[in-house]
Amino acid sequence: MDFEGKWEKRWHPLRQEWVVYAAHRNTRPWNTGTQQVTKPDTPAYDPACYLCPGNARVHGVRNPDYQGVYVFDNDHPVVGLHAPAVTEGSGLYQRSPATGIARVICYDPRHNLTLADLETVQVTNVFSAWRQQMREMLAHSSVRYVLLFENKGELCGVSNPHPHGQLYATDFVFRHCEQHLQAARDHRMATGTNLFAEIIENELSDGRRIVAENSGAVAFVPFFARYAYETMVFPKRRHATLISLTDSELYDLAEVFQELVRRYDRLFGFSFPYVMSVQQAPVDGADYPDYHLHLSLLPPLRQPGLIKHLAGPEIGGGNFMADTLPEEKAAELLKGF
Repeated sequence: MDFEGKWEKRWHPLRQEWVVYAAHRNTRPWNTGTQQVTKPDTPAYDPACYLCPGNARVHGVRNPDYQGVYVFDNDHPVVGLHAPAVTEGSGLYQRSPATGIARVICYDPRHNLTLADLETVQVTNVFSAWRQQMREMLAHSSVRYVLLFENKGELCGVSNPHPHGQLYATDFVFRHCEQHLQAARDHRMATGTNLFAEIIENELSDGRRIVAENSGAVAFVPFFARYAYETMVFPKRRHATLISLTDSELYDLAEVFQELVRRYDRLFGFSFPYVMSVQQAPVDGADYPDYHLHLSLLPPLRQPGLIKHLAGPEIGGGNFMADTLPEEKAAELLKGF
């Protein structure tokens, strides 16, 4: 069997680790782990949904009759400004209050839509709400980092299909951001150049993995993708966080993001699940001129109906083993749009 171009390892510059690709294994038979994914017949309004307009949430608070984006403090927060005090440890075993802010961001009042279904201007309104939330977080001295994310689809564990995402503002910096910052520092020291700029330049120069682009933003399956249909969406001009994006840059970013998720849906024939996160620099008062904010989309499916389970290499060993090549997945996303 000819394995050339199918079996190799690639360096992940942002995580500073190897990813192994063994695309020749992708045709092996599967007897377990398959999932039947169908498009549910979902109404525009669900009287039992705690996110729909006018409905009561778990503690009795009733949602307003909102028409656009609606943001509220999470009724089941992971972190909070009034988190209970704990006896703080010292030395190896430390603990402290889970201080922060947790919010829910409803994208649209209609229960049966996703960001792929909305008009681009409505998706831009969601991105604008993210930017406004970021600006609000600056007023809280305890907040050092803000994670905006969406778990889309049952395969990603979402508890409610109403179109929404979440915000976690914490008094610590999330691990992925710490990794990115260290990788950028190391790259700057070794080469004198910006790591993110080189990644974008390499992707634009190669071109094979670009799946959506306009004048202000670009989306691609990265050379070092760990998940089969993993993508990254960058504004072309470098910003540390959403806070400094102009309205036109925000629109361009939303437009490219929406083209990408529509490509997902078109390729698979149903509303494609993913975990999306907005990767940004900390908001702790320091400057991070080398950081380049971007959206990261990590879909759980390696094929239609087949989940990418994290197992021995990923959980046990800490490095990803991929059964597909990024170039192949980008080519699939580019077809028939």
